[in-house]
Amino acid sequence: MNQEKRRLILIQSLLHENPLYKSIQIPQDEKEQKQLLRSLMNIREASPISLKFQKIQDEYLQEENKNRGIIKLSSLNQIQKDIYLWRGDITRLECQAIVNAANSGMTGCYQPCHNCIDNCIHTYAGIQLRNYCNDLMVTQGHEEPIGSAKITPAFNLPCRFIIHTVGPIVQGQLTNQHCQQLRSCYRACLELADAYHIQSIAFCCISTGVFMFPNEKAAEIAIHTVKDYKAETGSRIEVLFNVFKKQDEQIYRKLLG
Repeated sequence: MNQEKRRLILIQSLLHENPLYKSIQIPQDEKEQKQLLRSLMNIREASPISLKFQKIQDEYLQEENKNRGIIKLSSLNQIQKDIYLWRGDITRLECQAIVNAANSGMTGCYQPCHNCIDNCIHTYAGIQLRNYCNDLMVTQGHEEPIGSAKITPAFNLPCRFIIHTVGPIVQGQLTNQHCQQLRSCYRACLELADAYHIQSIAFCCISTGVFMFPNEKAAEIAIHTVKDYKAETGSRIEVLFNVFKKQDEQIYRKLLG
């Protein structure tokens, strides 16, 4: 079965799930089909999927992820001992864990084709990730606190695990509490990674962008927290700072020398 046939089966299955979608026509264009599939996956509430759907979805996503290009940590150069810097899509990284900047609901972004990291990670990991996260939140019984972290499988991504953390939202002036909360995010992710014997972790720029944490201050906190943690604990975990914008790459290069 080729990718086009898999994509059409997945779209038809998702459209069939909801009678509100019965008037939606499947476009002929490949790019538009991909956008429709992603949109349907993004807006789908957590609920079980059939083994047949899961098999086809997994085959489709694994092929898509392969075609987008997988970046192995071993192919990158250290910028300092056990510290890497790479600009690109975090969902392409083959390391043991990547960090997701999640919201307090922890089940992903429901806005169709939104370009946030939460949406991208859930899109390319597959529907199982939202279902897994939903089960965690139902068991927990309340929203995820700022500064904490949870770990899940990565499902169809090239990494093994995803560590989800909720960063502070800066509305107005940056405060010391915001800074302490962001430090807690990085620390919680590192502690969880070491608890699971994870040897490499890729951090996104937590709380920047729509969460409005100033980029340079966020990078300072990220680097200092990682270095302080490794010095205090003797952890040998390899850390990759993943950035998506050239501005952030320049900031990290300046701070890391």
